[in-house]
Amino acid sequence: MHPIVEREQLSPNVVRLVLEAPRIAKVRRPGQFVIVRKGPGSERIPLTIADNDPETGLITLMIQAIGASTTELTNLQVGDTIQDVAGPLGAETHLIPAGHAVCVGGGVGTAVLLPIVRALSEKGVHVTSVIGGRSREWVILEKELRACGDVVVCTDDGSYGRHGFVTQALKDLLDAGGVDAVYAIGPVPMMRAVSEMTQPFGVATTVSLNAIMVDGTGMCGGCRVTIGGETKYACVDGPEFDAHKVNFQELADRLTTYRSFEQAALQKQKDDEAKGACATTEIRA
Repeated sequence: MHPIVEREQLSPNVVRLVLEAPRIAKVRRPGQFVIVRKGPGSERIPLTIADNDPETGLITLMIQAIGASTTELTNLQVGDTIQDVAGPLGAETHLIPAGHAVCVGGGVGTAVLLPIVRALSEKGVHVTSVIGGRSREWVILEKELRACGDVVVCTDDGSYGRHGFVTQALKDLLDAGGVDAVYAIGPVPMMRAVSEMTQPFGVATTVSLNAIMVDGTGMCGGCRVTIGGETKYACVDGPEFDAHKVNFQELADRLTTYRSFEQAALQKQKDDEAKGACATTEIRA
């Protein structure tokens, strides 16, 4: 069992959980992830390790409530436990040794980006983080990122920071010149747009692929992606790859495979919660 010792609501659907996982905390490197299972019968969910403390044995996970299983995890409170936390899995991020890196985060991708930004900053790399959200309440981790370098905040509605998408801010930075590498993490359409934008500039671009994963060892084949015409497995060869070699259309198609099942599971969860609330009201009455 892995007890939760801290919980913070970062945005309407993103939660920060700090939990005990001493073995993982000792060896985790930027870019690596874990697969968690809340308890018997629960779905296995891959989550990036946002931070780790080898001294206290704690790791930090940022979870976005999308389906039934992730909603179940975000509902956990301090004192609750997660039964299984397997990892660290995946390959370590390839960090440029010097120069100027632009790190682009969309939605919960900002949380995945944080350990990369910190690692680059520690190496002395000049980092500009470009992060976005629908509105101000959806922007996360701005303070933490500012401690590591420059930050450009974008909101779709213009309620905070720059009005527009993160890709527009990235284009301005590329046009200004002096960008040595780009790291982009977020929804597939955003990562694809970033890749298409940086390619004409010849700027090396790394993306983290959120492929469907089951076992985390490459045996199930669920996370297979095509990189430069070759089949790779996100859980062991990635999850980070050269953006200019990724078949984004294939990745997007695979991610829709179980969408109907996820929607059905989420609706059942909501129905069960509604029934429970009605039963409680009747008892009190």
